[in-house]
Amino acid sequence: MNFEWDENKNKKNIEKHGIDFNDAKEVFKDEKRVTLENDRKDFGETRWLTIGAIFDAIFSVVYTIRETTFRIISARNASRKERKEYDKHNNQENE
Repeated sequence: MNFEWDENKNKKNIEKHGIDFNDAKEVFKDEKRVTLENDRKDFGETRWLTIGAIFDAIFSVVYTIRETTFRIISARNASRKERKEYDKHNNQENE
């Protein structure tokens, strides 16, 4: 997987959410990750939300895919709703 991001946005993300986009890439290594289309509004391009474990915590990473590159837009601790979605998805696999 190839990744890219705006370094100024990364710095703001670290200040606001405490996670570096370089660390956020790790969410894609979680075999139990959940990926959803982020369609809460029209961004002019398809955005994706992947929820997964990093450092023993659940994080949400928003990104877009440009050709073969994942462009990270934001990363943060998953919301309660997102953690429930992650748990629900993974509990269904175990049934």
